[in-house]
Amino acid sequence: MSRILDQRILLLVISFSASVQSTKVLSEWKKCGDPECEKAMSRVQATTDYLGPDCRYLNFKTGEEIMVYSKLSRENENLWTGSKGKNFGYFPRDAVKVEEVLIGDEIEVLTKETDFLCLREDKYTFE
Repeated sequence: MSRILDQRILLLVISFSASVQSTKVLSEWKKCGDPECEKAMSRVQATTDYLGPDCRYLNFKTGEEIMVYSKLSRENENLWTGSKGKNFGYFPRDAVKVEEVLIGDEIEVLTKETDFLCLREDKYTFE
């Protein structure tokens, strides 16, 4: 009985640590085209296949088109945020090439905790 309890506790700890990792703040600041980060900043094309480490990241294949809505800044400038169809998430900027700049003037705003939650099919996923 004690062994089963130990295994359950271990699974609970592993589950909790995975949850904390997937909601970790990736940067305190981001650059956007407007204060609410609602306007697309640019249209990019994937130059490589990309599979993100967790559900906060956007997965794509070479050649797919992505709309960019924000770019993390200061402590993590290599990640951008964008959408491909109904999918939305972070991706490395070096995995894409800019096809069209839609907004040239970027403004820097604070990120929110909700920026780092999983978004699946128009719903936030709290893990």
